[in-house]
Amino acid sequence: MLGRAQLTAVAEARSRLLSHIGEIKPGVQRLPLEKCLDRVCASQVVSPEDLPPTDRSTMDGFAVIAADTFGASQSMPGYLDIRGEVVMGEVPAGKISRGTCFKIPTGGLLPAGADAVVMHEHTVPVDSEVVEIIKPVGSGANLIKQGDDIRKGAVAVERGQLLRPQELGLLAGLGISEVEVYAPLEIGVISTGDEIVDYREIVSPGKIRDINSIVLSSLVRRCGALVHDYGIVSDDENTFFSIVEEAVTENNLVLFSGGSSVGMRDLGEQAIERIGNPGILVHGVSLKPGKPVIIGLCDGTPVFGLPGHPVSAMVCFDFFVRPAIEILSGITPVSTINQPSVQARLKRNINSAAGRLDVVRVQLELEGDVLQARPILGKSGAISTLSQAHGYFLIDEDSQGVSSDDTVDVYLYP
Repeated sequence: MLGRAQLTAVAEARSRLLSHIGEIKPGVQRLPLEKCLDRVCASQVVSPEDLPPTDRSTMDGFAVIAADTFGASQSMPGYLDIRGEVVMGEVPAGKISRGTCFKIPTGGLLPAGADAVVMHEHTVPVDSEVVEIIKPVGSGANLIKQGDDIRKGAVAVERGQLLRPQELGLLAGLGISEVEVYAPLEIGVISTGDEIVDYREIVSPGKIRDINSIVLSSLVRRCGALVHDYGIVSDDENTFFSIVEEAVTENNLVLFSGGSSVGMRDLGEQAIERIGNPGILVHGVSLKPGKPVIIGLCDGTPVFGLPGHPVSAMVCFDFFVRPAIEILSGITPVSTINQPSVQARLKRNINSAAGRLDVVRVQLELEGDVLQARPILGKSGAISTLSQAHGYFLIDEDSQGVSSDDTVDVYLYP
């Protein structure tokens, strides 16, 4: 079995992996904006114009010359003549001069001569031609000025940036209809083991349903990649080697689960070494759960041998596979841990072995106004422990545990 002396620290394993794949980039596609959600921008996009293109009001009210409102109050209001009204979608007719104003809606174009907007709530109508101003405004008040959102020539979206709805909205506002994005990765998923059967089958004695294909395929899709499921592969050497070799030639990245622990029937390491160079980068990390993970590279294609236990496989996915997918997808910077986190108070003591990174699953509970983290303990083969968990916290390698009532950072599962 893997001994402690043979294990690689998690940070070192990740660094070793990413240093080997940092220069690998996917192909580039040019797509209509509406098809770019959650794709990765492949080239820097520069704003072709100011946004907004003209000064606009951010409030319903009256467009004014700010100096005309100085000193105005409820007891001593200022009086302005209403000389026009801004209509949405039209350029205001006329110009504001001292002592005059225009009615203006939110989003309306600022008339020439005006430099501020008085909110409707700070005015009192006298009649259809005169309005009282009961609160002063400074120049620029209640306006979004030309280019306040983004200036012409400024970077709108960086290369390597994930295109979320807000980025697409910015590009739409700039009139950009097509974007260069990286092609989605194609990832092969393989389940190994003579004891594994399809999850839709009746389980006979000695067999177990395949969990990892569904779990890993779902995690891959959440990363925006395409899945090629190679099904359940026998532990037979020739069959296994043939399928792994096929997957390596057809995909940007390959995952197989099971067969990563050292033993008589361990074929994963042999397959990676046989299929391509440089071969094995890491076999065994100081991580619980997830110690027996294999990380390899076959002629530019990363290959991961994940533990057969579902919890271990998911932990290894978060720590190693997800960062690899991000860097191969062109995302910058690569995140170490993808999940957002919250702070919570631990509800019990948890011991840990020094020199090992422990991943402890927790359920979050609100007691009064304090968020509590209740550890969910169980074997790495118990998928229900993940189903019950809201997230996990980490016990660092230099620690031998944490105590009840300690505050921990809980990384949330999506």
